[in-house]
Amino acid sequence: MSNAPTLRRSLKGKAPGLRRERALWDEGADVVVGIDEVGKGAWAGPLTLAAVVVPREKRLTKVRDSKLLTPTERAVMHDRIREWALHVGVGHASHAECDELGMSDAQRLAARRAIDGLGVEVDHVLVDGNWDFVDGHDATTIVKGDAVSLSIAAASIVAKVTRDRIMADWHDHYPAYSFVTNKGYPCPRHKAALAAVGPSSVHRRRWAFMDDLRWTGVPRLEGDDPDAAQLGLF
Repeated sequence: MSNAPTLRRSLKGKAPGLRRERALWDEGADVVVGIDEVGKGAWAGPLTLAAVVVPREKRLTKVRDSKLLTPTERAVMHDRIREWALHVGVGHASHAECDELGMSDAQRLAARRAIDGLGVEVDHVLVDGNWDFVDGHDATTIVKGDAVSLSIAAASIVAKVTRDRIMADWHDHYPAYSFVTNKGYPCPRHKAALAAVGPSSVHRRRWAFMDDLRWTGVPRLEGDDPDAAQLGLF
């Protein structure tokens, strides 16, 4: 397993634990999954959700809410989580599916794909936030779950790193939007690029303000597009 990053002083004492997971294990839930998503508020790219099943006994130190970690720390911990976790699944709702379905159903779709990708029968799902969008499974919502649940925190890192890498790949195709830095989220440079050249084929057209932007003429990606499949969006 790769070496753990050195934790900054501000992160010490903020480790998520297994209290929620252990309570469910004690109640007979054998496979407990933590899930978290990223990309919900982005103007471009997929909504990405990760699902992680952690071991009962073997702890992984230095896992934190992904928002507290630097990109380098997240990348190291992503690889360590992949090696340590019992099961990891990642699901995406593409930019086109976010437009077509709306964000609520897109979250449900990404969650279903991530949980199905675990390859194991799931007994209970721990969901970050206060909304249960998981269909077909017993679930518990935890506000700020990525700060208190090790499973959810691990999922937050996997989701963030996976989506960031996808957006970095899209930056090579569409450098004007600075996807490598903003990851498709709103920022002044992203907004200026949209005003100057219009949206790309990976922008979400459901955002109302895009109706007034010039269109580039680049065809939108469909579900069977080979480039989209290569980037792992379907």
